[in-house]
Amino acid sequence: MTHMFASVTYHHQICSVRNMMYKKTDVLEDIPKLPDFLVALRPHTVWEKTPVKLFCTVQGNPRPIVKWSEYSHFTAVGLRFDFIYHLYSCLNHVMTSFLPVWSCRCAVSDTAEYSAVATNAHGTATSKATVTVKSEFILLPSLSLSLLSLSYCTIIYKLEVSMLDRFSVSFGVEGGSISLVCTLVVVPDLPNLPPLAQWYRDDKLLKPSKLAEMLVGGGAARLTLPHLAKDDEGLYTLRIFTKDGTTEHSAYLFVSDAAPSAPGAPGAPLSVKAYDINADYVLVAWKPPNTVNEMAITGYFVDRCESGSDTWVQCNDAPVKVCKYPVHGLKVGHSYHFRVRAVNSAGISRPSRKSDKVTALDAAESERLQGTDEGKYDIVIKDDDLEGYVTIPGEPTDVHASEIFKSYVVLSWKPPSPRGRAPLWYVIEKVSGTGAWQRINTAVKLHSPRYPVFDLQDGQKYQFRVYSVNLYGSSEASEPSEPIQKVDEDGVPSAPGQVVATRNTKSSVFVQWDAPKYLKNLMGYYIDGRIAGSKEWFPCNHKPFKHTRFVVHGLIPGESYTFRVQAVNVYGLSEESQESSSITVEPALGESTTPSAPFGITLLSCDGSSMTLAWKKPKHCGGSKVNAYYIDKRNADSLVWKEVNLVAVTERICTVDNLTEGTFYEFKVQAANMAGVGVPSAPSAPMKCEAWTMEEPGPAYDLSFSEVRCQSLVLLWKAPVYTGASAVTGYLVDMAKKGSSEFVTLTQEAVNHRYLKVTGLKEGETYVFRVRSVNAAGVGKPSKLSEPICAKALPGTQEIVAGVDEETGDVFLSFEACEICETSNFVWSKNYKAIGECPRVAATSKGRTSRLTFSSPDKDDLGAYSVVVTDTEGVSASHTLTEDALNTMLELSYAIRHPIVPLKHGLNYEVLEKGHVRFWLQAVKLSSSVSYRFIVNDKEVTSGEGIKISHDVATGVIQMTVDHFTRANEGTYTVQIHDGKAKAQSSLVMVGDVFKAALKEAEFQRKEHIRKQGPHFSEYLYFTVTEDCTVMLACKVANVKKETSFHWYKEDDEIVPETPPNVMSGACALPIPMFSRKDQGVYKAVLSDDRGKDTSLFDISGKVHVCLLPSGASASELVLQCTPEGIRLQCYMNYYTEEMKTVWKHKESKIASSEKMRIGGTAEMAWMQICDPSDKEKGNYSIEISDGVQTHTRSFDLSGQDRGRVVGGLPDVVTIMEAKSLSLTCTVWGEPTPEVTWFKNEQEVASTEHTKVTFEGGKFASLVITKVTPEDSGKYSINVRNKYGGEFVEITVSVYKQGEQIPEPKLGHPKTPAATPVSTPVPPKKKTQKNKEKKLKNQGR
Repeated sequence: MTHMFASVTYHHQICSVRNMMYKKTDVLEDIPKLPDFLVALRPHTVWEKTPVKLFCTVQGNPRPIVKWSEYSHFTAVGLRFDFIYHLYSCLNHVMTSFLPVWSCRCAVSDTAEYSAVATNAHGTATSKATVTVKSEFILLPSLSLSLLSLSYCTIIYKLEVSMLDRFSVSFGVEGGSISLVCTLVVVPDLPNLPPLAQWYRDDKLLKPSKLAEMLVGGGAARLTLPHLAKDDEGLYTLRIFTKDGTTEHSAYLFVSDAAPSAPGAPGAPLSVKAYDINADYVLVAWKPPNTVNEMAITGYFVDRCESGSDTWVQCNDAPVKVCKYPVHGLKVGHSYHFRVRAVNSAGISRPSRKSDKVTALDAAESERLQGTDEGKYDIVIKDDDLEGYVTIPGEPTDVHASEIFKSYVVLSWKPPSPRGRAPLWYVIEKVSGTGAWQRINTAVKLHSPRYPVFDLQDGQKYQFRVYSVNLYGSSEASEPSEPIQKVDEDGVPSAPGQVVATRNTKSSVFVQWDAPKYLKNLMGYYIDGRIAGSKEWFPCNHKPFKHTRFVVHGLIPGESYTFRVQAVNVYGLSEESQESSSITVEPALGESTTPSAPFGITLLSCDGSSMTLAWKKPKHCGGSKVNAYYIDKRNADSLVWKEVNLVAVTERICTVDNLTEGTFYEFKVQAANMAGVGVPSAPSAPMKCEAWTMEEPGPAYDLSFSEVRCQSLVLLWKAPVYTGASAVTGYLVDMAKKGSSEFVTLTQEAVNHRYLKVTGLKEGETYVFRVRSVNAAGVGKPSKLSEPICAKALPGTQEIVAGVDEETGDVFLSFEACEICETSNFVWSKNYKAIGECPRVAATSKGRTSRLTFSSPDKDDLGAYSVVVTDTEGVSASHTLTEDALNTMLELSYAIRHPIVPLKHGLNYEVLEKGHVRFWLQAVKLSSSVSYRFIVNDKEVTSGEGIKISHDVATGVIQMTVDHFTRANEGTYTVQIHDGKAKAQSSLVMVGDVFKAALKEAEFQRKEHIRKQGPHFSEYLYFTVTEDCTVMLACKVANVKKETSFHWYKEDDEIVPETPPNVMSGACALPIPMFSRKDQGVYKAVLSDDRGKDTSLFDISGKVHVCLLPSGASASELVLQCTPEGIRLQCYMNYYTEEMKTVWKHKESKIASSEKMRIGGTAEMAWMQICDPSDKEKGNYSIEISDGVQTHTRSFDLSGQDRGRVVGGLPDVVTIMEAKSLSLTCTVWGEPTPEVTWFKNEQEVASTEHTKVTFEGGKFASLVITKVTPEDSGKYSINVRNKYGGEFVEITVSVYKQGEQIPEPKLGHPKTPAATPVSTPVPPKKKTQKNKEKKLKNQGR
């Protein structure tokens, strides 16, 4: 249907469009009609040499003209076929045309698609059909493959290929993989003969390789890039060869940088290639990466790797600043790959993709070959054969600089002629000015006519000459080159010119710019973009683009962007261009078209004379809102369509009246917008007009989806029009995977609302749904199947956010759409019912964001809220507002609407020196416009005499200082703060004990201030105790002078210390050694001069235990000492006095001093004597030393199961006079009782009358020698041992004659001539820590 529009003025245009959309003429015969094929062409398959006829029936007003075509070229009568154009009926402008193919019988070459094209003044319609002619020829197995391959090229150009699903603009990341797929329809579909497909990148043909895998077949053409790099970015084109020529499709592939090797490191370079390949030299070139937010690139490292190896070797020691680098020192005949890494201040980039393999060969060798064609043989002759026998080569020629940069110069020359057959190398010399020639390649033999020179001085000119050398000698020097000087780098191009961005599609923008004024060997351009208002730029392309126009894809619909451009050459990136104007991503203006066809026509009810229909809205609105629908009908056995509605239908439901009961009808629907009426839908299936009388309800309809996520979605539907015998009470929802007939019922019981959230879906899986209505009579007809839906969220999908406005305190729900267009609207719903106009809420939208604001939120507003963005690919979200969440937001709303000044600290006070009292509080934050007031006992107080009020905005402190605090200041203090809209108040009650304490402290501070005007104690008397229990009374003084006197007193008796106190040192001390109870008392220090007097008192009474603290801590472990009476346990300490509380215990029982157990001590130790020990005295012994604060315990185990040992009693050396008796007696210990053996000079001593050995009671061992003689001198020893071990003790005995001088004992032994036992030495004291002074300051004054 076509409507003609009048065009006078804009107002008239609008009125005319609306009139034409909503009205139709009553004169049906005069309505213009597009050509429409009522009976379309049908395909035919025939045998070779068989005639075939093609028929079609077409209608239209005015009557259309029909032309036939083959291979898309119109065919004229008389070429191959005879065409008969026959009209057998003109009723309602309907005619029939046919094409007989019989005058020349069909051949295999006639296999083609034939078209009938009907045309009138209002448009064109086409019908196509394929004619396939099969041959009776059967291919024999003996036919050669060459014949098959020859016929393949002929057959593929006979295929009809159509592209269906085409690959779109794609995005990849370095190191990833991607596939570009295009589905195909091939006629005829020959499995073994797929169509010829070619892939191009930036108009360059791609070949199958490890980096580009190609596959054609199975109804698709696929290009897979398994190892993406930025080199792969570009415009990809698929070109298919068909019988009509070629068909192709193109789309851009973007490849972004992978994650950097270090934060801030640049992206990898790209397009690495090797040029000027020689025997030991190549020139490597590449393109620089784009730097957006990274630091500028400072240079590049070039790496090489021999083919077949994984070892990369860095070629340059220092980064090269240009995108070219000469690599020399290669091995002749070896193959290499190269890669490049970029460097900036943050680090080194990932390496680029490696270059193609290159082989280091002498390029001049091929030039020395000459060939002739002698029949079927080719004869190749080398120049060596024509030069004759040459030994010394000629000199090189044409020495010049082929590359000149600031960092290096590449010398080039032509090889010598003649050169000889011997291996050749070159020697290079340089000279600067009038100096001498110097050789520069002394380290290596140079085989290529190329050499890079790196060490030239800035500002100097050099000349170079080259020698040819072989094993026979050296040539003459070449002619010197022209003077060569390193030049400043030509630099990057100038910045591109004006950048203009225009609309393109809903997710892309067309950007164009002016070329730079100075191109300087331009490689291309990098385009950057950023969201308007943001500071972060992002790259739009990752490979230099050669043209001055570019389409930026992947943008957020409805968002605003600005763009800039940089030019690129071998030196790097130019300055950025000026930014473009901000542009919103929307479809281009003027793109509005008519809507696509509606679909899914469904019968909802029928009463025998009318039928109620519903349909689904078009998938594409055409760029403007769909606001009208037109319905046509026809009898199923008729070809004529009749309009149902003259006035447009605005809803997607319509009741068609005046129908004939029992007749089958077909319907079609057209949608209209401001651009006009769109194409009609496909005709519905025939529907019988028959009254519905079943008691069950009819089908639900208009199934739609919302909030599609990876594992869930929300299904919505509308209630059935036909309810049956009773009202609908609920709905059952069924689900199945696409292509499956096995439906699963999702609801155990019928739901009474018209929506259902479906969970537990599998991401990426496609599902279909249907709904069945339920009433009292049962389950009704199922709805029409929903459209297949894939469980996958849209990229960038966001959810609804609940919040409170920081300025107004309004409670709101906000949603930001990931996609939007000009015609989109935000539709809010509560419990999936559209809210519409409601006084409780207000919906506002700005850009891609919509907000639903509650006017007075309460419990009635609880529920599930959802929002749908129209004219998008299903952008939607939901949020359930709970009571807890609402209460939290209401509290925050109240705080915003009734703001308070938050306080870190409430009103408090502190007493300052001089007795001043400061009242203060601290706020979290204050503005410069804050105001406040202090109120004391309901009266405002201001700054004045004796009172100072101030505040500090930086710290948030507000304070009031009272200079003279007295009893009149008792009461309640309050501070009131106003800061903008915020308020705060804090009070402090200063009455009773609180006030008395403050007043007392203030008076004390005033007195202290007066006291400190003269000499005074800065620290009053205190004492410390050293480890030797010396008490040090100490104090610190201040504001003294030489004339200031200092005196010590105890109980008013002056103490004169040995060292007079030195007040100028700032400290005075009085030592009290060996402190005991007699030293207790009140000590006083008096400080005075002409300015005043200060006194400090300290009562040290009752602090004896404190003074003895170090002594108890210094106690050693118990030591066993054998005495003539028995065993003595001793505990050594720094200082011991009977005033210390000590308790001895045996097996946890307290021991009292007795004849058996005597307890005592000296100034250095405490001891316990066990007289005549027996088995009863075995066990664990301990001593507890209490200093009044802490108890220290030391123990010693005299239990059994102990190794044999000598406890004591034996001296080391004995000196005795001849004829005296010697008795060596000792106490031994061990459990079980040890065995005792005596030895003399390592020989066992037996018991005789002269030498008597005894062992009494298992404890006392004796060796008695009566009337010793000099022969008894020697080394004696005793061995005490049991099964747990033993001990070996030696004694040296010296016998001297009467009258002789007593021998001098050895060093360390006593000079005792008698053989009495030597006492056991005192064990060493434990290592003590440094004197730990414990200060106890005098709290009195």
